[in-house]
Amino acid sequence: MASHSGALPPSAGMLTALNTDRHKLGLNIFLFIVVAHWAEHVAQAIQIYALGWPLPEARGVLGRPFPWLVTSEWMHYGYALLMLAGLIILRKGFTGRARTWWNISLGIQVWHHLEHLLLLLQALTGYHLLGRPTVTSIVQLIVPRVELHLFYNAIVFVPMVVAMWLHRRPTPEERREMTCNCAPDAA
Repeated sequence: MASHSGALPPSAGMLTALNTDRHKLGLNIFLFIVVAHWAEHVAQAIQIYALGWPLPEARGVLGRPFPWLVTSEWMHYGYALLMLAGLIILRKGFTGRARTWWNISLGIQVWHHLEHLLLLLQALTGYHLLGRPTVTSIVQLIVPRVELHLFYNAIVFVPMVVAMWLHRRPTPEERREMTCNCAPDAA
């Protein structure tokens, strides 16, 4: 909402900056968060499949000293929401082919977010999907949770990285449409 002077509120200025002169910084911070989360899922898979740890002991890296991180549906939902928000907020800075790949990642994350919302609602209400003994997402009815989250994070991550790669290597037409300085100067 604009003030009486016609200026945008500071939050609007920050959102604009995240898609113009601060887009590269925003993408780098977002990528760091995504890779850190992805590393937790990979560490958990290594603990289960390479080290043979039982599922309750395989809690990733941060889940070892802070076990509640693994069992908190609020934490998982919060991360899914953060991912969704990051994909939405940073989307405007993309053009052309990069925007297409970013949109693919965003679309997949919308579904992933809805699955986490379903898990959170079950945890809060105590009513589990199809009378299951524990909170269960829709796809989890056919794919175990650890493998499912590895899969979800991979299929959100891959098109996101493709988008970032293409964004840093725009065609001449895409470069003219860009509002940020993420791409190096043309040779």
